[in-house]
Amino acid sequence: MNKITSFYVCYYLTQTVTSGSVSVDLTTCVLFWRALVVGGARGQHGTVPRSLLLTTDPRVSAPRSTDRCIISDCFDLEEKQMDQRGEQEEVTGMVCQEDDLKDGQMKEVTVEDKKVLLVRTQGQYSAVGSQCSHYSAPLIKGTLVGDRVRCPFHGACFNVKTGDIEEYPGLDCLPSYKVKVEDGKVYVTINKNFLKVTKRVKEMCSMAPDIKHTILLIGGGPAALVCAETLRQNCYQGRIIMITKDNLPPFDKPKLSKAMNVDSSSILLRPSEFFQQYGIDVWTQKEVVSVNTDDKKVKLSDGTLQNYDQLLISTGCRARPLSCPGSDLKGVKLLQSYEDAKEIHNSSLGQKAVVIGSSFIGMEVASYLSDKAASVAMVGSGRYPFERSLGPEIGKMSMQMLEEKNIKFYMNDRVTEIKGENGKLKAVVLKSGTVLEADVVIAGIGVIPNSDFMAGCKLEVDSQKAVIIDKFMRTNIPDVFSAGDVTSFPLAIRGDLRVNIGHWQMSQAQGRVAALNMLKKPTEFESVPFFWTVLAGKSIRYTGYGEGYTEIIFKGKVEERKFLAFYIKDDKVVAAASLMFDPAVAHVAELMTAGQILTKAQAQADDLSWLQM
Repeated sequence: MNKITSFYVCYYLTQTVTSGSVSVDLTTCVLFWRALVVGGARGQHGTVPRSLLLTTDPRVSAPRSTDRCIISDCFDLEEKQMDQRGEQEEVTGMVCQEDDLKDGQMKEVTVEDKKVLLVRTQGQYSAVGSQCSHYSAPLIKGTLVGDRVRCPFHGACFNVKTGDIEEYPGLDCLPSYKVKVEDGKVYVTINKNFLKVTKRVKEMCSMAPDIKHTILLIGGGPAALVCAETLRQNCYQGRIIMITKDNLPPFDKPKLSKAMNVDSSSILLRPSEFFQQYGIDVWTQKEVVSVNTDDKKVKLSDGTLQNYDQLLISTGCRARPLSCPGSDLKGVKLLQSYEDAKEIHNSSLGQKAVVIGSSFIGMEVASYLSDKAASVAMVGSGRYPFERSLGPEIGKMSMQMLEEKNIKFYMNDRVTEIKGENGKLKAVVLKSGTVLEADVVIAGIGVIPNSDFMAGCKLEVDSQKAVIIDKFMRTNIPDVFSAGDVTSFPLAIRGDLRVNIGHWQMSQAQGRVAALNMLKKPTEFESVPFFWTVLAGKSIRYTGYGEGYTEIIFKGKVEERKFLAFYIKDDKVVAAASLMFDPAVAHVAELMTAGQILTKAQAQADDLSWLQM
């Protein structure tokens, strides 16, 4: 930031206007500049948005000529003192020799017990935090392509020069550190105040009360949250309202099926203070029941109306309910909210649980309950779980993993009736005639897009009720955007094939693209799907879009539970899945992101050096 410009702002902010005359307290002005700008340069202010410091106003008067020499002296003295303080507050460590790393290589080094990711690209060294901002995975185990590193576990990506996040599911950036190469040695310098800092929130503005523009976000999931944050990161100072049916503000929903008894505070994506700080209104326990796109108003379930200038539909999907007789009995559960997860956990302890549907959610719930319920039975309509999406080999392996946890499978079958006695659940009857004793039933048989509330307007939806959008997240109605699981969108890596994908990371990425296009910053959606599931403590990772694959090529052995699978269509790799084969899937995702065509021949080759294995 230009120091004179920033000082003028502080000069203006410390002016006292009385009866048209202006008096200036230069001491206060310098102290204010020091606290905001000098402190900010060192990452210490944290709450003062850059947009405020850069604000220009015709009412700002330039410092009088008699003050200029004083101001100049203040600058010189302050910067000299700042440099002296900086040297005292920093710690520097020699971390390696200059020729230890070649271009495209990275190394985890230590400065004062602080782990740092050191990277060399294009002959230059850079240093950033060593842990992914999502779940703290070690990035040294990830994959480096160009100037960004991708987390091996869940696919978040970071620029290695700036630390900025470039792909989700993380929310925050990495801290970046000063690097110096001198006499063939590489030195990394860290401010002592930040030795324990592992992530960095992107700089954001807040709301300006005099701006009357409103962006309304329907839904409180990942798309809405990232949309709101992206708006503030790009100096949008209008009003942002997020409306959600949930009792909680945005939370880490993928954890619900993997750890069902967590405390609500541990899964919040942002604390309430965050939303207050950046002027984001979050209305919980409220539901939009209709939208008037002509008048730009939404109606809530309590009858109130809310105006908007731009609208984001990010309502996600709801769990598909069972339709068989007895599905309304007490004890039949769906997993949709935090409260649902707690209820399933509590009602299953020491009880007979039956999970209907061998979906990813169903399998994760069964895995979680395996050591908590008295018994767990799984009912699936196919031969194996995941057979359609991951193939029979991985499906069979997944089933065996849970069978070892004493989960009993009833495949190629379906539920015809749920029986009860005095309103209490007793048994599940299958088409095969098998009767399963049950105290609790959990259904995981798919989802339905939450778009019904838009039925009164001319919004285009597909046959499954997913909202149709283009690659800019625009619907067919001006100023109405949509993002997340509720959408049907063109997927870039499959030639703009229209798809509906319920991945957390895709929802976040779409929220970002929607925000940028709301701000008239044309941005196309180009993210590559990345997904993971956890069964019996093991994570299967997946990237791409394998719908319609005709062949699977395996590396390693599925039966040994260490493998990499390539999904082939038209002699091209369209997706990849792995277990205990990191960072292969992360690297495939990066190559796909870069637009590289991966061929069947590459997948068949014994040499996997192209995967950085």
